[in-house]
Formats: sequence, structure tokens, C-alpha cells
Amino acid sequence: MAEPAPVTVRRASAADVARIGELTVEVYVHGGLVGPESGYVATLADAADRAAKAELLVAVADHDVVGAVAYAPPGSPYAELAGPDEGEFRMLAVLEKARGRGAGRALVQACVDRARAAGLRGLRLSTQRNMRDAHRLYERMGFVRTPDRDWSPAPGVDLVTYRLAL
Repeated sequence: MAEPAPVTVRRASAADVARIGELTVEVYVHGGLVGPESGYVATLADAADRAAKAELLVAVADHDVVGAVAYAPPGSPYAELAGPDEGEFRMLAVLEKARGRGAGRALVQACVDRARAAGLRGLRLSTQRNMRDAHRLYERMGFVRTPDRDWSPAPGVDLVTYRLAL
């Protein structure tokens, strides 16, 4: 059997936006990370807003969008906890069928590369406590927990934070 095609990352095109919204909802809701009744589902589905207010990136494998992330540079309304000299990324999502192929790592690395190229001092993120696979990825990539920045955007939603010094 042939090796799976490598994963590549590129900026999302207008044609990708609807698929990114669907993919993000699928990963978060069907993956058990967010309940289908959560008000956050509408935010996850609204990839058009992310494309307009952040840099929306996709992971592509076998000519199919298999993952996405929103990179929020300083000044982006999607940067919720980053300082003026930091970038942030949000809503990292990789389809189950593409896990273990490096899509998540490639998307995070693309965010790291953008922050470095902009001369920023760090890259931040918030993540749910139940996203343990993501935590392992972040830690392997050098991100460090920042418990003093942990926060709760809504009752019952406790987010933990990480930072990568650049």
C-alpha cells in the first residue's frame, strides 16, 4: 500500500471557508470537546469571520482539507490573551482520519513561523482541559503551561493556557 500523501499547510481560500466551518464543528462536537447545544458551536462554524479577522490556515492531505487553525496576530480580535508582542492561535482542528499524520503539528508550526517572521516575542493559546492530545503536542513543541493566565470565558468552561517563547 502506498504511503499517505504528506500534509501541507496553506492559507485558506474563499472556497475552503464553508468546509473549514463544518470541519471545526465536526472535530469539536463529534469529538466530544463541546456539546452540540453550546453557543460556541456557532463561533466554530463561522470560519468566514475568522478568515476576515485572523489568518485562516488549512492542512491539506490527498487534495482534501483535513485541518484548520486561526492565527491571530497582534491587533486581531481573535487574540484573546496575547500581549502586544505576541501572536495567538485559536480553534485548531484536525479530522480524526488525518490524526497521526502531522497535520496538527504542521498547523501549529505555521503559526510559530508567522509569529517569528513578524518579530514577535511569543505565541499563546488557550485550550480545554480535556484536549489532552493537543496538550502533548504543544509540550513536545516547546510550549510551556502558564497557569497564571488560565481563564473562563463562560460558566463551566475552564481554559488552560500555554506560551512559546520566540
